[in-house]
Amino acid sequence: MTEDAYAKAGVSQGDADAAVAALVSALGAFPPAESRQVLASGHYANVIRIDDRTGIALSTDGVGTKLVVAEQLGRWDTVGIDCVAMNVNDVVCVGAEPLAMVDYLAVERADSEIAGAIGVGLARGAELAGIEIVGGELAQLGELINGLDLAGACFGVVALDSLVTGAVIEPGDAVIGLPSSGLHSNGYTLARSALKGIPMDDARLGRPLGDVLLEPTEIYVKPVVELLRSDVDVRGLAHITSGGLDNLLRLEAEVGYEIDDPLPVPPIFTLIQERADVPSDEMHEVFNMGCGFCVVVAARDEEATMKRLRAHYAGAKRIGRAAEGAGVVRV
Repeated sequence: MTEDAYAKAGVSQGDADAAVAALVSALGAFPPAESRQVLASGHYANVIRIDDRTGIALSTDGVGTKLVVAEQLGRWDTVGIDCVAMNVNDVVCVGAEPLAMVDYLAVERADSEIAGAIGVGLARGAELAGIEIVGGELAQLGELINGLDLAGACFGVVALDSLVTGAVIEPGDAVIGLPSSGLHSNGYTLARSALKGIPMDDARLGRPLGDVLLEPTEIYVKPVVELLRSDVDVRGLAHITSGGLDNLLRLEAEVGYEIDDPLPVPPIFTLIQERADVPSDEMHEVFNMGCGFCVVVAARDEEATMKRLRAHYAGAKRIGRAAEGAGVVRV
């Protein structure tokens, strides 16, 4: 992989992929005598079999370098929402209903004012997702941490006969895109590099840049759970994070995807691209580009799905279809 804008800014996706592969390989070298794991590695969340009928879905994620922007602005009351969103949006992708989270806050030194503000965001995120935050950990790691890091882990419950893995997706199925609220919590190393030098109170995007950058990650749980409880044939769910629409390829079906009518691209992405001269292909690899979540449904259920989702997201629309050609997303 040639060095791209993201790598020059300090993040190598190639190195990250290799590191994850090494971790997975090491873990696989010592399998348990009897595994309860239901799904293969690589999905948004995994599921542990509790009994013949019930599974527990698990996922973990953090906020990333969006925290640097929060520190620059001295505003910590929204990043907790991001922490919740990045976890619950993954758990719901396997058809599970998220139930609870724990959080992990690693700090250079404890600060009750900052911790309280982060807690406000965590509580708001839990409310939006319909979950509880039942515990957590605060670690003072002055020898390791310069600033702070915020992450969490979420679990949910799913009937094993109702798992949504994407395995039954077939060519012609509709791909419905749900709008993002902005950058969400991915690509901030590149975004901050591209936007360096622009004051945080710059209003060229219609409101202060700092507000745009700290806009919380959208939480899609309630509309998606509502859809799962309906008679719509939901065949695949994809949280669009780093990797963009290629995240659809985490779904199990041997299909590709033709994205012929993508959602509008918010101005923040255009500004980043212009400032850093980032190729369009790389922008789509790093950012959500305006689409934060995808729902794949049987073609016959497209209209019913749109009616339900537009009650929550006026901008929801069919952005494409599943197609022949496994492992390929054409935008």
